[in-house]
Amino acid sequence: MTEKTIDRPPPFALPSRLLHWTMAPLVIAQLVIGVAMVASLAGYDQLRAIHRPLGIVILIFVVIRIGNRLLHRPPRFPSTMRPLERRVAKGSEYLLYALLLAQPVIGWAMLSAAGAPIVLYRQLHLPAIAPHDTSVYALLRQSHTVLAYLLFLTFTAHLCAVVYHTLVLRDRTLDRIALWPIRSTRSPSASSTTTSAQ
Repeated sequence: MTEKTIDRPPPFALPSRLLHWTMAPLVIAQLVIGVAMVASLAGYDQLRAIHRPLGIVILIFVVIRIGNRLLHRPPRFPSTMRPLERRVAKGSEYLLYALLLAQPVIGWAMLSAAGAPIVLYRQLHLPAIAPHDTSVYALLRQSHTVLAYLLFLTFTAHLCAVVYHTLVLRDRTLDRIALWPIRSTRSPSASSTTTSAQ
């Protein structure tokens, strides 16, 4: 008998997919660098020199991505996702956008409050966006740390959800954002039906 295939869910627009896979390694690298800065004092200065401009690059990309999100409506969710799961997925997406936008801005303001130069590259510096004030710096530094943990947890939850849908449910959710060629896959029900018929 003819084997059924799992339909590929409608994909995101190409700009959305390009932005997603450009930002993903940047965010992962920034999280790894942040952890390394806390854990290792030996290479702190070198890591900080990467951490600051990388944060601004992420800020630029997230602003572009939010604009792209407003221009391109996301495709429908797979039918395997229940209404509650869809609300959670959408809420976590908005939370990621908010954290990725807030973290670089808070870091920028934190350095401004500390009176530290914000060097992007050699003589290219960012202007201060907060007054030079030690109490403001302390508050912003604490906020930056708390939001970093929240970003790590949100990103990890997002990754776990993708792994669950890909390896357990096998509902091709990842295909919506894929840039690589997609081949049809046999549904578990169709596979069992074919096997029993042989």
